[in-house]
Amino acid sequence: MISSPLILAIGDSLIAGYGLTSADSLPARIEQRLRVDWPDACVINAGVSGDMTGDVLRRLPTVMSRLTRRPDLAIVQVGANDVLRQVAPASMRANLAAILIELGRCGVPVLLTIVDPPAILRDRAAAYLGVHALLATEHGANTCAFFPAGVLGHPAMVLADRFHPNAAAITLVADAMMPAIERALGDTGAIRAAG
Repeated sequence: MISSPLILAIGDSLIAGYGLTSADSLPARIEQRLRVDWPDACVINAGVSGDMTGDVLRRLPTVMSRLTRRPDLAIVQVGANDVLRQVAPASMRANLAAILIELGRCGVPVLLTIVDPPAILRDRAAAYLGVHALLATEHGANTCAFFPAGVLGHPAMVLADRFHPNAAAITLVADAMMPAIERALGDTGAIRAAG
């Protein structure tokens, strides 16, 4: 059984907490919720605003080498910037697959988050749709939606840029994500206890 979960949250601005205080970032909100049951839980914020899948892939070995122990879970949120910058879908897929392979090689279970594009970007994102879910199935990762229904693009849930989530939105994101995180940690604990 896990006594003090260590979670690595890695990805883009949605992990980094663009425009928010560090206490309002998603990793901080998740850590706060985990500490209700696990007082020593730690969620490491390894998000970098603007990162694409290739950036996360390049950073991952350095991030992992700086950890004092193997994470019990990695939350990976990346891909939206690949779509916005029109990185070739095959490149995004290859990078994301390599991230999942590397985390798997390190024995770190993954919760891969998925951002359903807003209607205004749906056509631009068409070639990328389904890639996260498909790769998660291929590599044994769990998935969950990043934004709960009604949050993405809601005028009361975004910063002045009208895209990035504000603190109220991140609170809802963390609340919606917690069941998937707790399930993943429960599976990890069972696997480590048996191992």
